[in-house]
Amino acid sequence: MAEYKRKSLLSSLTPTELLVLAHDWHFWAREEQLSPQGDWRIWLILAGRGWGKTRTGAEWVISCACANPSARIALVGETLADARSVMVEGESGILAIAPLWMRPKFEPSKRLLTFPNGAMATLYSADEPEQLRGPQFSHAWGDELGKWNYDASFENLQLALRLGDHPQLLLTTTPRPTPLLKKLLAQQGVVITRGTTFDNQANLPKVFLEEIIAAFDGTRLGRQELYAEMLEEVTGALWTRQMIEQARVPKMPVMQRIVVGVDPAVSYSATSAETGIVVAGLGQDGAYYVLADVSGKMTVDTWAKRVINTYHQWQASRVVAEVNNGGALVEQMLRGHAADLSYKAVRASYGKLARAEPIAALYEQGKVHHVGMFPLLEDQLCQFDGTGTVSPDRLDALVWALTELMQVPKGRGSYRIRVL
Repeated sequence: MAEYKRKSLLSSLTPTELLVLAHDWHFWAREEQLSPQGDWRIWLILAGRGWGKTRTGAEWVISCACANPSARIALVGETLADARSVMVEGESGILAIAPLWMRPKFEPSKRLLTFPNGAMATLYSADEPEQLRGPQFSHAWGDELGKWNYDASFENLQLALRLGDHPQLLLTTTPRPTPLLKKLLAQQGVVITRGTTFDNQANLPKVFLEEIIAAFDGTRLGRQELYAEMLEEVTGALWTRQMIEQARVPKMPVMQRIVVGVDPAVSYSATSAETGIVVAGLGQDGAYYVLADVSGKMTVDTWAKRVINTYHQWQASRVVAEVNNGGALVEQMLRGHAADLSYKAVRASYGKLARAEPIAALYEQGKVHHVGMFPLLEDQLCQFDGTGTVSPDRLDALVWALTELMQVPKGRGSYRIRVL
Protein backbone atom coordinates (compact mmCIF):
# COMPACT_ATOMS: atom_id res chain seq x y z
CA MET A 1 0.00 0.00 0.00
CA ALA A 2 2.83 2.42 0.90
CA GLU A 3 4.58 1.69 -2.41
CA TYR A 4 1.31 2.27 -4.30
CA LYS A 5 0.83 5.64 -2.58
CA ARG A 6 4.39 6.64 -3.41
CA LYS A 7 3.95 5.78 -7.09
CA SER A 8 0.62 7.61 -7.16
CA LEU A 9 2.23 10.69 -5.66
CA LEU A 10 5.12 10.66 -8.12
CA SER A 11 2.84 10.25 -11.14
CA SER A 12 0.83 13.30 -10.09
CA LEU A 13 3.79 15.69 -9.99
CA THR A 14 4.99 18.05 -12.70
CA PRO A 15 8.59 17.80 -14.00
CA THR A 16 9.58 20.81 -11.90
CA GLU A 17 8.01 19.28 -8.79
CA LEU A 18 9.78 15.97 -9.50
CA LEU A 19 13.11 17.80 -9.74
CA VAL A 20 12.51 19.49 -6.40
CA LEU A 21 11.41 16.22 -4.81
CA ALA A 22 14.52 14.43 -6.09
CA HIS A 23 16.56 16.71 -3.81
CA ASP A 24 14.21 16.60 -0.83
CA TRP A 25 16.33 14.75 1.70
CA HIS A 26 13.49 14.60 4.23
CA PHE A 27 11.46 12.61 1.71
CA TRP A 28 14.18 10.07 0.81
CA ALA A 29 16.23 9.72 3.98
CA ARG A 30 15.75 7.14 6.68
CA GLU A 31 14.65 8.73 9.92
CA GLU A 32 18.01 8.15 11.61
CA GLN A 33 19.77 10.08 8.81
CA LEU A 34 17.93 13.28 9.61
CA SER A 35 19.36 15.95 11.90
CA PRO A 36 18.33 15.36 15.53
CA GLN A 37 15.64 17.47 17.11
CA GLY A 38 16.49 19.84 19.90
CA ASP A 39 19.37 22.05 20.91
CA TRP A 40 22.44 19.92 20.20
CA ARG A 41 26.09 20.85 19.68
CA ILE A 42 27.70 17.54 18.62
CA TRP A 43 26.01 14.81 16.56
CA LEU A 44 28.08 11.62 16.40
CA ILE A 45 27.14 8.98 13.82
CA LEU A 46 28.74 5.58 14.53
CA ALA A 47 27.76 3.28 11.69
CA GLY A 48 28.99 0.42 9.52
CA ARG A 49 30.33 0.75 6.02
CA GLY A 50 27.67 1.54 3.45
CA TRP A 51 25.21 2.88 6.06
CA GLY A 52 25.07 6.25 4.30
CA LYS A 53 27.35 8.35 6.50
CA THR A 54 28.83 10.37 3.63
CA ARG A 55 25.41 11.12 2.09
CA THR A 56 24.08 12.15 5.49
CA GLY A 57 27.04 14.45 6.11
CA ALA A 58 26.83 16.04 2.67
CA GLU A 59 23.07 16.60 2.95
CA TRP A 60 23.52 18.15 6.39
CA VAL A 61 26.16 20.57 5.09
CA ILE A 62 23.92 21.63 2.19
CA SER A 63 20.98 22.16 4.55
CA CYS A 64 23.14 24.31 6.84
CA ALA A 65 24.27 26.39 3.88
CA CYS A 66 20.68 26.78 2.60
CA ALA A 67 19.40 27.92 5.97
CA ASN A 68 22.20 30.38 6.66
CA PRO A 69 23.86 32.46 3.91
CA SER A 70 26.50 33.58 6.40
CA ALA A 71 27.40 29.99 7.34
CA ARG A 72 31.11 29.20 7.49
CA ILE A 73 31.59 25.44 7.44
CA ALA A 74 34.68 23.28 8.06
CA LEU A 75 34.99 19.98 6.17
CA VAL A 76 37.63 17.88 7.91
CA GLY A 77 38.77 14.54 6.50
CA GLU A 78 41.47 12.15 7.65
CA THR A 79 43.66 13.75 4.97
CA LEU A 80 43.07 16.60 2.55
CA ALA A 81 42.81 14.07 -0.28
CA ASP A 82 40.07 12.22 1.63
CA ALA A 83 38.17 15.44 2.29
CA ARG A 84 38.19 16.26 -1.41
CA SER A 85 37.66 12.79 -2.92
CA VAL A 86 34.98 11.63 -0.45
CA MET A 87 33.27 14.60 1.19
CA VAL A 88 33.25 16.93 -1.83
CA GLU A 89 33.76 15.00 -5.07
CA GLY A 90 32.65 11.50 -4.05
CA GLU A 91 29.57 9.71 -5.39
CA SER A 92 27.68 10.81 -2.28
CA GLY A 93 29.67 14.00 -1.79
CA ILE A 94 28.46 17.58 -1.81
CA LEU A 95 28.98 18.30 -5.52
CA ALA A 96 27.20 15.12 -6.60
CA ILE A 97 24.06 15.59 -4.54
CA ALA A 98 23.60 19.37 -4.36
CA PRO A 99 20.57 20.62 -6.36
CA LEU A 100 21.36 22.85 -9.32
CA TRP A 101 20.07 25.94 -7.53
CA MET A 102 22.36 25.29 -4.55
CA ARG A 103 25.39 23.69 -6.18
CA PRO A 104 28.56 25.35 -4.85
CA LYS A 105 31.54 26.54 -6.83
CA PHE A 106 34.60 24.49 -5.88
CA GLU A 107 38.07 26.07 -5.96
CA PRO A 108 40.50 23.23 -5.19
CA SER A 109 43.54 25.53 -4.92
CA LYS A 110 41.78 27.46 -2.15
CA ARG A 111 40.15 24.34 -0.65
CA LEU A 112 36.94 26.37 -0.84
CA LEU A 113 33.29 25.69 -1.68
CA THR A 114 31.13 28.78 -2.24
CA PHE A 115 27.36 28.29 -2.34
CA PRO A 116 25.13 30.53 -4.51
CA ASN A 117 23.71 32.30 -1.45
CA GLY A 118 27.17 33.18 -0.07
CA ALA A 119 27.65 30.36 2.45
CA MET A 120 31.16 28.89 2.38
CA ALA A 121 32.80 25.59 3.28
CA THR A 122 36.56 25.02 3.57
CA LEU A 123 38.45 21.72 3.44
CA TYR A 124 40.92 20.71 6.14
CA SER A 125 43.12 17.72 6.94
CA ALA A 126 43.02 16.06 10.35
CA ASP A 127 46.70 15.26 9.77
CA GLU A 128 47.51 18.97 10.05
CA PRO A 129 46.04 20.18 13.36
CA GLU A 130 47.59 23.64 13.06
CA GLN A 131 45.41 24.39 10.02
CA LEU A 132 42.47 24.55 12.40
CA ARG A 133 44.12 27.02 14.72
CA GLY A 134 42.84 30.49 13.80
CA PRO A 135 39.77 30.03 11.53
CA GLN A 136 36.23 30.38 12.87
CA PHE A 137 33.20 28.33 11.90
CA SER A 138 29.47 28.14 12.47
CA HIS A 139 29.26 24.48 11.44
CA ALA A 140 31.68 21.60 10.86
CA TRP A 141 31.58 18.07 9.48
CA GLY A 142 34.39 15.72 10.53
CA ASP A 143 34.56 12.43 8.62
CA GLU A 144 36.10 9.12 9.82
CA LEU A 145 36.99 10.50 13.23
CA GLY A 146 38.12 7.02 14.32
CA LYS A 147 41.02 7.25 11.87
CA TRP A 148 42.28 10.70 12.85
CA ASN A 149 45.89 10.58 13.97
CA TYR A 150 45.80 13.63 16.24
CA ASP A 151 43.40 14.51 19.05
CA ALA A 152 44.67 18.09 18.61
CA SER A 153 42.74 18.30 15.33
CA PHE A 154 39.48 17.65 17.14
CA GLU A 155 40.39 19.99 19.99
CA ASN A 156 41.29 22.83 17.61
CA LEU A 157 38.10 22.21 15.61
CA GLN A 158 35.98 22.51 18.73
CA LEU A 159 37.70 25.77 19.69
CA ALA A 160 37.08 27.12 16.17
CA LEU A 161 33.30 26.58 16.39
CA ARG A 162 32.46 30.04 17.66
CA LEU A 163 30.43 31.76 14.93
CA GLY A 164 26.69 32.33 15.16
CA ASP A 165 24.25 31.72 17.96
CA HIS A 166 24.51 27.95 17.97
CA PRO A 167 27.57 26.33 16.31
CA GLN A 168 27.16 22.63 15.50
CA LEU A 169 29.51 19.74 14.74
CA LEU A 170 28.62 16.53 12.87
CA LEU A 171 31.04 13.60 13.20
CA THR A 172 30.70 10.51 11.00
CA THR A 173 32.82 7.40 11.49
CA THR A 174 33.07 3.66 11.63
CA PRO A 175 33.80 2.99 15.30
CA ARG A 176 37.29 2.21 16.52
CA PRO A 177 38.15 2.06 20.23
CA THR A 178 40.32 5.17 20.22
CA PRO A 179 40.59 7.28 23.38
CA LEU A 180 38.92 10.21 21.61
CA LEU A 181 35.86 8.23 20.53
CA LYS A 182 35.52 6.69 23.98
CA LYS A 183 35.65 10.16 25.51
CA LEU A 184 32.93 11.42 23.18
CA LEU A 185 30.67 8.47 23.92
CA ALA A 186 30.87 9.28 27.62
CA GLN A 187 30.45 13.04 27.16
CA GLN A 188 27.22 14.74 28.19
CA GLY A 189 25.28 16.48 25.44
CA VAL A 190 26.58 14.42 22.50
CA VAL A 191 23.73 13.06 20.36
CA ILE A 192 24.70 9.56 19.17
CA THR A 193 23.24 7.74 16.17
CA ARG A 194 24.22 4.10 15.60
CA GLY A 195 23.62 1.92 12.58
CA THR A 196 24.81 -1.10 10.63
CA THR A 197 25.65 -1.75 7.01
CA PHE A 198 22.39 -3.67 6.67
CA ASP A 199 20.23 -0.65 7.54
CA ASN A 200 20.93 0.53 3.99
CA GLN A 201 20.82 -2.80 2.18
CA ALA A 202 18.02 -1.61 -0.12
CA ASN A 203 20.51 0.80 -1.71
CA LEU A 204 23.57 -1.48 -1.76
CA PRO A 205 24.50 -3.87 -4.60
CA LYS A 206 23.54 -7.47 -3.85
CA VAL A 207 26.99 -8.72 -4.84
CA PHE A 208 28.60 -6.31 -2.34
CA LEU A 209 26.43 -7.61 0.49
CA GLU A 210 27.12 -11.24 -0.45
CA GLU A 211 30.87 -10.68 -0.59
CA ILE A 212 31.19 -8.80 2.69
CA ILE A 213 28.98 -11.29 4.51
CA ALA A 214 31.09 -14.18 3.21
CA ALA A 215 34.33 -12.44 4.12
CA PHE A 216 33.53 -10.74 7.42
CA ASP A 217 30.28 -11.94 9.00
CA GLY A 218 31.01 -13.61 12.32
CA THR A 219 34.50 -12.10 12.57
CA ARG A 220 35.74 -9.48 14.99
CA LEU A 221 36.49 -7.14 12.09
CA GLY A 222 32.97 -7.65 10.76
CA ARG A 223 31.46 -6.73 14.10
CA GLN A 224 33.32 -3.43 13.88
CA GLU A 225 33.09 -2.57 10.19
CA LEU A 226 29.59 -3.92 9.43
CA TYR A 227 27.72 -3.89 12.73
CA ALA A 228 29.53 -0.81 14.09
CA GLU A 229 30.38 -2.34 17.45
CA MET A 230 32.92 -0.53 19.59
CA LEU A 231 35.20 -3.45 20.41
CA GLU A 232 37.16 -3.25 23.64
CA GLU A 233 40.68 -4.50 24.23
CA VAL A 234 41.33 -8.23 24.39
CA THR A 235 42.38 -9.21 27.90
CA GLY A 236 45.97 -10.41 27.82
CA ALA A 237 46.74 -9.05 24.35
CA LEU A 238 50.39 -8.06 23.84
CA TRP A 239 49.43 -4.78 22.16
CA THR A 240 46.81 -2.19 23.16
CA ARG A 241 45.17 0.56 21.13
CA GLN A 242 46.75 3.18 23.35
CA MET A 243 50.20 1.68 22.76
CA ILE A 244 49.72 1.88 19.00
CA GLU A 245 48.23 5.37 19.05
CA GLN A 246 51.25 6.57 21.00
CA ALA A 247 53.49 4.93 18.40
CA ARG A 248 51.91 6.71 15.43
CA VAL A 249 53.79 9.35 13.42
CA PRO A 250 52.75 11.20 10.24
CA LYS A 251 55.94 10.94 8.20
CA MET A 252 58.87 8.60 7.64
CA PRO A 253 62.32 9.88 8.60
CA VAL A 254 65.54 9.03 6.77
CA MET A 255 66.03 5.28 6.85
CA GLN A 256 69.19 3.24 7.46
CA ARG A 257 67.62 0.02 6.25
CA ILE A 258 64.27 -1.25 4.99
CA VAL A 259 63.11 -4.88 4.88
CA VAL A 260 59.98 -6.71 3.73
CA GLY A 261 58.64 -9.35 6.11
CA VAL A 262 56.57 -12.17 4.55
CA ASP A 263 54.41 -14.89 6.09
CA PRO A 264 53.34 -16.75 2.94
CA ALA A 265 50.24 -18.82 2.31
CA VAL A 266 51.04 -21.81 0.10
CA SER A 267 47.47 -22.54 -0.96
CA TYR A 268 44.57 -20.48 -2.25
CA SER A 269 40.93 -21.20 -1.49
CA ALA A 270 37.99 -19.69 0.35
CA THR A 271 39.41 -20.97 3.63
CA SER A 272 43.08 -20.17 2.94
CA ALA A 273 45.05 -17.89 5.21
CA GLU A 274 46.25 -14.49 4.09
CA THR A 275 49.81 -13.83 3.02
CA GLY A 276 51.30 -11.32 5.41
CA ILE A 277 53.51 -8.71 3.70
CA VAL A 278 54.74 -5.89 5.93
CA VAL A 279 57.42 -3.27 5.25
CA ALA A 280 59.47 -1.99 8.19
CA GLY A 281 62.61 0.10 8.51
CA LEU A 282 65.34 1.18 10.89
CA GLY A 283 65.59 4.96 10.99
CA GLN A 284 68.78 6.97 11.32
CA ASP A 285 67.38 8.02 14.69
CA GLY A 286 67.71 4.40 15.87
CA ALA A 287 63.95 3.79 16.06
CA TYR A 288 61.96 1.23 14.09
CA TYR A 289 59.16 2.22 11.68
CA VAL A 290 56.29 0.22 10.22
CA LEU A 291 55.92 1.64 6.72
CA ALA A 292 53.36 -0.43 4.81
CA ASP A 293 51.02 -3.40 5.05
CA VAL A 294 50.14 -4.90 1.67
CA SER A 295 48.92 -8.26 2.97
CA GLY A 296 45.94 -10.11 1.56
CA LYS A 297 44.45 -13.38 0.38
CA MET A 298 46.21 -14.17 -2.90
CA THR A 299 47.39 -16.99 -5.13
CA VAL A 300 51.02 -17.99 -4.75
CA ASP A 301 52.03 -16.25 -7.98
CA THR A 302 50.15 -13.08 -7.04
CA TRP A 303 51.74 -12.72 -3.62
CA ALA A 304 55.17 -13.44 -5.08
CA LYS A 305 54.73 -10.57 -7.57
CA ARG A 306 53.43 -8.29 -4.83
CA VAL A 307 56.42 -9.04 -2.60
CA ILE A 308 58.85 -8.24 -5.43
CA ASN A 309 57.00 -5.04 -6.38
CA THR A 310 57.03 -3.95 -2.74
CA TYR A 311 60.73 -4.80 -2.42
CA HIS A 312 61.56 -2.55 -5.38
CA GLN A 313 59.07 0.20 -4.50
CA TRP A 314 60.58 0.66 -1.03
CA GLN A 315 64.16 0.07 -2.16
CA ALA A 316 64.36 -2.61 0.52
CA SER A 317 67.63 -4.31 1.33
CA ARG A 318 66.12 -7.74 2.00
CA VAL A 319 63.03 -9.92 1.93
CA VAL A 320 62.62 -12.05 5.04
CA ALA A 321 60.17 -14.93 4.58
CA GLU A 322 58.97 -17.69 6.87
CA VAL A 323 59.40 -21.10 5.23
CA ASN A 324 57.80 -23.47 7.73
CA ASN A 325 55.05 -24.38 5.26
CA GLY A 326 56.41 -23.49 1.85
CA GLY A 327 60.03 -24.53 2.27
CA ALA A 328 62.10 -24.05 -0.89
CA LEU A 329 58.96 -23.17 -2.85
CA VAL A 330 58.90 -19.71 -1.30
CA GLU A 331 62.36 -18.78 -2.55
CA GLN A 332 61.71 -20.40 -5.94
CA MET A 333 58.57 -18.34 -6.46
CA LEU A 334 60.26 -15.09 -5.46
CA ARG A 335 63.41 -15.65 -7.50
CA GLY A 336 61.25 -16.59 -10.45
CA HIS A 337 60.25 -12.90 -10.55
CA ALA A 338 63.57 -11.39 -9.37
CA ALA A 339 66.68 -13.55 -9.63
CA ASP A 340 68.87 -10.92 -7.93
CA LEU A 341 66.61 -10.68 -4.89
CA SER A 342 68.31 -10.30 -1.49
CA TYR A 343 66.48 -13.04 0.37
CA LYS A 344 66.58 -14.61 3.81
CA ALA A 345 64.57 -17.65 4.85
CA VAL A 346 63.51 -17.89 8.48
CA ARG A 347 61.98 -20.85 10.23
CA ALA A 348 59.76 -20.67 13.31
CA SER A 349 61.30 -22.99 15.87
CA TYR A 350 59.13 -21.77 18.74
CA GLY A 351 55.62 -20.38 19.19
CA LYS A 352 54.11 -17.15 17.91
CA LEU A 353 53.73 -15.75 21.41
CA ALA A 354 57.42 -16.19 22.20
CA ARG A 355 58.40 -14.58 18.90
CA ALA A 356 56.00 -11.68 19.36
CA GLU A 357 56.84 -10.79 22.97
CA PRO A 358 60.21 -9.07 22.24
CA ILE A 359 58.55 -7.01 19.49
CA ALA A 360 55.68 -5.97 21.77
CA ALA A 361 58.30 -4.95 24.34
CA LEU A 362 59.84 -2.59 21.77
CA TYR A 363 56.45 -0.93 21.37
CA GLU A 364 56.13 -0.56 25.14
CA GLN A 365 59.54 1.13 25.20
CA GLY A 366 58.46 3.59 22.49
CA LYS A 367 61.00 2.23 19.99
CA VAL A 368 58.54 1.30 17.22
CA HIS A 369 56.41 3.78 15.27
CA HIS A 370 53.62 3.37 12.72
CA VAL A 371 53.87 5.79 9.80
CA GLY A 372 50.16 6.32 9.27
CA MET A 373 47.41 3.80 9.99
CA PHE A 374 47.22 0.07 9.23
CA PRO A 375 43.75 -0.95 10.49
CA LEU A 376 43.84 -4.68 9.72
CA LEU A 377 47.38 -5.14 11.01
CA GLU A 378 46.62 -3.12 14.13
CA ASP A 379 43.47 -5.16 14.75
CA GLN A 380 45.55 -8.34 14.69
CA LEU A 381 48.10 -6.87 17.08
CA CYS A 382 45.43 -5.78 19.58
CA GLN A 383 43.65 -9.15 19.43
CA PHE A 384 46.71 -11.37 19.84
CA ASP A 385 47.10 -13.01 23.23
CA GLY A 386 48.80 -16.18 22.06
CA THR A 387 45.61 -18.23 22.06
CA GLY A 388 43.13 -19.03 19.33
CA THR A 389 43.34 -20.96 16.09
CA VAL A 390 43.32 -18.09 13.57
CA SER A 391 46.78 -17.36 12.19
CA PRO A 392 47.70 -13.65 12.55
CA ASP A 393 49.59 -13.47 9.24
CA ARG A 394 50.09 -9.69 9.20
CA LEU A 395 51.41 -9.84 12.75
CA ASP A 396 53.82 -12.64 11.80
CA ALA A 397 55.14 -10.65 8.84
CA LEU A 398 55.65 -7.64 11.11
CA VAL A 399 57.49 -9.74 13.70
CA TRP A 400 59.84 -11.23 11.08
CA ALA A 401 60.63 -7.80 9.62
CA LEU A 402 61.36 -6.14 12.96
CA THR A 403 63.31 -9.16 14.22
CA GLU A 404 65.56 -8.89 11.17
CA LEU A 405 66.11 -5.17 11.77
CA MET A 406 66.94 -5.80 15.43
CA GLN A 407 69.80 -8.11 14.44
CA VAL A 408 71.75 -5.35 12.67
CA PRO A 409 73.85 -3.05 14.92
CA LYS A 410 72.23 0.37 14.71
CA GLY A 411 74.22 2.92 12.78
CA ARG A 412 76.54 0.34 11.18
CA GLY A 413 76.75 -1.14 7.74
CA SER A 414 76.16 0.20 4.29
CA TYR A 415 72.49 0.55 3.36
CA ARG A 416 70.44 2.29 0.77
CA ILE A 417 69.04 5.58 2.05
CA ARG A 418 65.50 6.62 1.26
CA VAL A 419 64.03 10.02 2.03
CA LEU A 420 60.35 10.90 1.53
